[in-house]
Amino acid sequence: MKSFLHVQDLGDLRVALAEAKEIKNDRFRYVESGRNKTALLVFFNNSLRTRLSTQKAALNLGMNVIVLDVNAGAWKLETERGVIMDGDKSEHLLEAIPVMSCYCDIIGIRSFAGLTDREYDYAETVYHQFVRYSGKPVFAMETATVHPLQAFADLITIEEHKQKARPKVVLTWAPHPRALPQAVPNSFAEWMNAADVDFVITHPEGYELDPLFAGDARVEYDQMKAFEGADFVYAKNWSCPGVTRPADYGKILADYHDMLHWTVSDRQMAITDNARFMHCLPVRRGMIVADSVIEAPTSLVIPEAANREISATVVLRRILQGMQE
Repeated sequence: MKSFLHVQDLGDLRVALAEAKEIKNDRFRYVESGRNKTALLVFFNNSLRTRLSTQKAALNLGMNVIVLDVNAGAWKLETERGVIMDGDKSEHLLEAIPVMSCYCDIIGIRSFAGLTDREYDYAETVYHQFVRYSGKPVFAMETATVHPLQAFADLITIEEHKQKARPKVVLTWAPHPRALPQAVPNSFAEWMNAADVDFVITHPEGYELDPLFAGDARVEYDQMKAFEGADFVYAKNWSCPGVTRPADYGKILADYHDMLHWTVSDRQMAITDNARFMHCLPVRRGMIVADSVIEAPTSLVIPEAANREISATVVLRRILQGMQE
């Protein structure tokens, strides 16, 4: 595996899930596979779980790790071509990338969507510049449109806690005071469509995910109807993806005060099949989810976070294997 951005990059999901189970039982089983190899983790945006879990995964495999926080410890980087660099950005990514690649064997990238230019964001411009100019394997630690390490961890968590062969999984939009990217819901939808689950997406009109990710998932605009009989409920806010309203890309379509009935509470959970609650974290209580739901025994937010180490270990091991082929 040379690059990790989408679910298909991982190959057979059943094999990947079996590998995840194996690694979870013995995190250091493949500690020799990364000896004398260095992972460079480049963060253009803040991180807690991604930073810690990916560092831990690299250490599980015996790798050296370099973490670069672009906004705190490096020159500000220009990412667009053809600009006159007369502002506060002192270095262009096109020079920075090959320099970074001199010091590592694998590069992880975390770079959020700008939410102003849909074409630029959905082209994954920053990620693909690293792929093109680094000459090294590159993996996504959340990009403008996807967060595959999170989605893989989510799938591992569902596999560990499901009570039936084909559970009903509901991805629900929830209110938020800020405009957020679509990366987490995009990847969750993409991975659930690839898995053996009954998958439903519910959100207000205007928040339709790009068909590239939503696929054949059922879309239900009535949240309560979507929750009926659910086994897993995954809550997440996202701004307008601009699919049906291109001019609204990245916008919040209604005041969040008017959308608080979408907050996941006991009211919605009562009509599920004792569903497990999921969220990628960090989460705004009282906005995304009620205290009573996230603190309930059926909440999986901490096991999800723990499985981020496992998903990252599988991905890094696959990349290391690809380097030997």
